[in-house]
Amino acid sequence: MRRAFTLIELLVVIAIIAILAAILFPVFAAAKESAKATAGLAQMRQLSMGVMIYTSDNDETFVPSTNYDTPTADPTRIWTTNVYPYVKDRQIFIAPGAQGSEFATDWSTRHRQSIGYNDTTAFAFSQATTADLVCTNGQLVLGCSAYTSAANTSQMEEPAGTGMFANTPHGAGGKYRGFVFGADNGTTFKPGFTTLTDLKQAVPLASGEDLVAKLGGAPSNLSPGALKPIIGRYLRQGSDGRTPVVFADGHTKSYKASAIQSGASGIIWRFR
Repeated sequence: MRRAFTLIELLVVIAIIAILAAILFPVFAAAKESAKATAGLAQMRQLSMGVMIYTSDNDETFVPSTNYDTPTADPTRIWTTNVYPYVKDRQIFIAPGAQGSEFATDWSTRHRQSIGYNDTTAFAFSQATTADLVCTNGQLVLGCSAYTSAANTSQMEEPAGTGMFANTPHGAGGKYRGFVFGADNGTTFKPGFTTLTDLKQAVPLASGEDLVAKLGGAPSNLSPGALKPIIGRYLRQGSDGRTPVVFADGHTKSYKASAIQSGASGIIWRFR
């Protein structure tokens, strides 16, 4: 006689396979997400090296996140095209796992990038060059989109504690500004905040969610200049997630978006 599996035996095997799959799939997903986070951190290290070489070549002056005195048609208006020769790989400017993200080649494509640069480095000689708020060094006001002088390492009290690059939400257009993040746009959202008395109080908007989509529409309807958030793209839990951060001295570290937004990370974002 030829033996065969009974229906009950087949059902038991199928049930065991289903249980193992239910156990292992989340493990595989977590491992994949962890790999993206690790890749993102390594990628940011490469970017930091390129920026540090640029800074060294330019008398310790940082590349401007935006040079508002340069016409919008000129690709060198934004930092990416100035740093690219030191990196020579467009993929470095795109966060791992950021679907649809692209290297910002010029002003018209700046919203598509998923790695942003601290906008405290932006430069504008006068208010007339931009509709956004132009500040002088040390001015205790929020929402500065540019400054009347170039940013220099000498203006930093703690380069090892000053955040320069992080992951940003990107989009096809609208209010997205993926190539930069606002250094102080999240300050008024900090628990217990009342008045800006020290630049170290300033924090960016940061979340594991896409705050451009969330706060740029009703009922908040924040302007593009008031957004420019950081996104915790990796290892998300609810509305929180982690982003790699590059510091002014070149080292990198991963932080939760919630720690950035609350100020608990201790990172300095407004250094002038």
